[in-house]
Amino acid sequence: MSLANQYPVALQIVDTFAVISIDNPPVNASTDAVRKGILSCLENIDQEKVEAVILRGEGRSLMAGADLKELEVEPTEPTLPQVTHAIEQFPLPVVAIIKGFTLGGGLELALASDYRLAVENAKLGLPEVSVGIVPGAGGTQRLPRAVGMLKATEMIVSGKPISAKEAQDIGLLSAIIAEDTMADIKQALSAIGAPLTKQKLSEHNIPGYDHDAYQAHTKGLLKRAKGLPSAQVAADLMSQTSSLSFAAGVALEREHFLQLRRSLPAKALRYLFFAENALGKQVSTQQPIAKVGVIGAGTMGSGICINALMSGYEVFMVEINDVALERGKSHVVSELEGAVKRGKLTAAQKEQCLNRLHASGELSSLKEADLVIEAIIENLDAKKSLFTELGNLVDSEVLLATNTSYLDVEEIFANVPNPSRVLGLHFFSPAHIMTLLEIVELDSTSEDALNKVKVFAKKLGKKAVTTKNAWGFVGNRIYAAYRRQCEFLVEEGASPEQVDQAVEAYGFAMGPFKVTDMSGLDIAWRMRQQMQSTRHLSRYVEIPDRICEAGRLGRKTQAGYYDYDEKGMPSSSSFIAELIEDYRAEKDISPVNFSQADIQQRIIASLINESLLLLEEKVCATPEEIDIALTSGYGFPRWKGGPIFIARNMPVEELESLMAHLAKVSGKGHNAGNIAMINN
Repeated sequence: MSLANQYPVALQIVDTFAVISIDNPPVNASTDAVRKGILSCLENIDQEKVEAVILRGEGRSLMAGADLKELEVEPTEPTLPQVTHAIEQFPLPVVAIIKGFTLGGGLELALASDYRLAVENAKLGLPEVSVGIVPGAGGTQRLPRAVGMLKATEMIVSGKPISAKEAQDIGLLSAIIAEDTMADIKQALSAIGAPLTKQKLSEHNIPGYDHDAYQAHTKGLLKRAKGLPSAQVAADLMSQTSSLSFAAGVALEREHFLQLRRSLPAKALRYLFFAENALGKQVSTQQPIAKVGVIGAGTMGSGICINALMSGYEVFMVEINDVALERGKSHVVSELEGAVKRGKLTAAQKEQCLNRLHASGELSSLKEADLVIEAIIENLDAKKSLFTELGNLVDSEVLLATNTSYLDVEEIFANVPNPSRVLGLHFFSPAHIMTLLEIVELDSTSEDALNKVKVFAKKLGKKAVTTKNAWGFVGNRIYAAYRRQCEFLVEEGASPEQVDQAVEAYGFAMGPFKVTDMSGLDIAWRMRQQMQSTRHLSRYVEIPDRICEAGRLGRKTQAGYYDYDEKGMPSSSSFIAELIEDYRAEKDISPVNFSQADIQQRIIASLINESLLLLEEKVCATPEEIDIALTSGYGFPRWKGGPIFIARNMPVEELESLMAHLAKVSGKGHNAGNIAMINN
């Protein structure tokens, strides 16, 4: 028997089971139609003729969460809480079949069911905090009754999914099945034993737990959340759960859910979700890249190799220095072994990756590659010479890419035949972990070449933003403006510690001076020396130069803006404090007392201004890609959305005032962006 209706949910009677199947591709997201369909199917079940209900999903998953577009508008009935309540109160036992990524509302459906069977490779989780909300259909109340407070709080506050095996180990599953076939489902239910009965989690008590251990565990989770507002709300909600009845807990959960969905952080996270999903959408190529060459086996080159290998590509690693080549190969092996330990790869997949790796000291080994990525030293002459040789060695259709961070990409490829196949691919270190990738398009780059690398980037799992050939591209140019403003603040009266603390309090992963110490002060110093002939045209702070001249180059010398102990832990430096004080006296600068809000305002203003300049100059394809670059590669807090998002959500008068103040304090050489660009 099959019951068809107007909803993407179907009811079918199979033997003594009523099978409800959700069919809302691609991921069976919770929508108004899906929720109505589930309730319609429940209403149409002849309870006299079946012994249980099976809730399953067609395609890849049971349900991979909510349709985020619905969060942009007010909730409509039936809501997901009404559906989970209906499932739990249904007179017959309900068996949820978990497969693929069963997340958010999908896991809440399963928690409302009486039995949970999962396919071996399934992932389960409540990741709502990552989009700025908390679970809203009983997840925060049923999960701790199933797995205990510590694990439930970890899953909800971190938002990280767990494997089917871990879910079984913590008591969340009734059984693991090989496939979601009726034969496997019946076999598993038979092993559980008949008859199946109602097992309402809402009627269970939360298992006892060590409250001190719970507090310590929650504190660690919030530290790793790095200020994400929804994580704090989730932690506060969970801390109250054990003292509330189920009904009171569900009511409190729903109250927080509704408040958060309207919040600016949630709006920012949804904005980034949609912007990132739009990257490379509907881009395709008839001849995708299959074989990738990488020149350079250092940290960046080997990282690119690891990323490509783990994404299924055949990789040709070339390094002319034998010692460096062996070191690069060892790094690849070590990282792949680590991926096995972390469950990212199986042992067999690791071996397959290694079988696809071909390491050589000869450029001629790259003749088979479809794409060659250069990752050697950041030196224009060296890169230009390499591509002059390579361009005449490989086929004229082989794509050639440079991983330069700052150099003129067009000049690098000046002597390469068929310039339609050249472009920049700026990876971020470590390349196999960082998700941001800048694709640098030249005037000569063909649409086919661009499409091929966009497809390649997507397969690598990158958030690839497209930029024109300009100094610093998008990310590094904005970061340079940000760091310059931080130096202005120190010159005017703030300490490096004050600036770092203000930036981290705002939500950045790390303050600018800690970052500089970590990467090394000499990198930016060399760049400033190269620009010595033009730096008089704009305001210039000499403090970083004087720190370098004193031999303080950051962590590697155990001294930079901070002093470092043998374990690499930073502490305030009296030497730096005196150096800055002497500098101000020499320049006749009377120090200003800055509040944390003052510092944050200046920094955000500088980011907005530089973003506007990038848009005016048409360096970046879309405003959204600027926000993606900063949140994916530069530690900008995702729940703030990015400088463009912030500017768009400010009253025009406030934005104009902010930009005018920035121009006033930034001094000589400041270029003011056009605020009209935020809506382009």
